Amino acid sequence: MVLAGGEPDRDYVETAGGVMLDPSTEKRKSTEWIRGLLESTAARPAHFGCFGMHEWAMVYRAEGVRHEQVPLRLSAAETARVVDENRVRCSHFDAFRFFTPAARPLNLLQPTREAQHDNEQPGCLHANMDLYKWAYKLSPLVASELVADAFALARDIRTLDMRASPYDLADLGYEPVRVETPEGRKQYAAAQRAFAERAAPLRAGLIAALGRLDGSS
Repeated sequence: MVLAGGEPDRDYVETAGGVMLDPSTEKRKSTEWIRGLLESTAARPAHFGCFGMHEWAMVYRAEGVRHEQVPLRLSAAETARVVDENRVRCSHFDAFRFFTPAARPLNLLQPTREAQHDNEQPGCLHANMDLYKWAYKLSPLVASELVADAFALARDIRTLDMRASPYDLADLGYEPVRVETPEGRKQYAAAQRAFAERAAPLRAGLIAALGRLDGSS
């Protein structure tokens, strides 16, 4: 991909048509890593059975909570019981790394940064929120419309993420999605599927942009 009329900086080189990413830089290595993650995620089937337990696992049997300014909806014992009674299946390392020590062994997976390409799947809220992170990092190599759409998706997903969490956000205008109940889990899974559908073309757009960058598409 060549930016016509651009000015080179440390990550870019001049060409006859303008400016392009220097293939020898660390930024190029980063774009290759991102593309690999996006492609492996897109190729994997989506799972919709986690019911947002990652947020609950972050406060499971903990003396304190991450967001101390916000109260929990349930008592500590009731919160722990929700985790104990529901399967914890988090595939996203940047969520899993905040699990309490007591919650980590309960997760069916043990994600690591090194295995990120092997674990992420397109139904995951955090993987789909990350599309904004990747789009922003890749600017101006991707269209600003894609960046804006990814931001809008991330904002909407984060709203569900916190509404389904153990925190009480009613005073801030966010009614809970009560994933501790069958009705709440059904509501969560339906929203998760809708977000995955919105995320799919954005992920494909990022992959296509990265393909143009290295000349493979």
